[in-house]
Amino acid sequence: MNALDRIDRNILMQLQQDSRLTNVQLAAQVGLSPPACLKRVKRLTEEGYISRQVALVAPHKLGPMLHMVVEVFMERDHKQLFQEFVKSIQATPEIKQCYQVTGEVDFVLIVMVRDMEAYEKLCDRLLYSNPNVRKFRTLISMKRDKFETAIELE
Repeated sequence: MNALDRIDRNILMQLQQDSRLTNVQLAAQVGLSPPACLKRVKRLTEEGYISRQVALVAPHKLGPMLHMVVEVFMERDHKQLFQEFVKSIQATPEIKQCYQVTGEVDFVLIVMVRDMEAYEKLCDRLLYSNPNVRKFRTLISMKRDKFETAIELE
């Protein structure tokens, strides 16, 4: 992988803010010709700096949803059991993010569900049925004060 120069970082910052920019618009914003800009974006994608481009949907437009942070405490610290848990997490669409963490808690999950009934079904299916889950603690978000996806590149 090549080291990122100032222009590469600028391209990544611009695309993190709006990936719908045309190549011509992006080139103008970063001070390159369109062919040179396209070549850099292609290289950044091939090298894995750009993993995918997505649309961020406004959850409040889709009706009521519950956003939760769930702390999961495992019974045993065993690599294979953790991997099995992660595999089940990856197959669960209601879980938007999963972090294996250090300290008292083993995993932190970010969950989005329509209502408490849907969350209860998720718990039955995933947490209560997993023999290695000792306990979990659910924190329900009252409101989202900040949500960013961009990574600082300075």
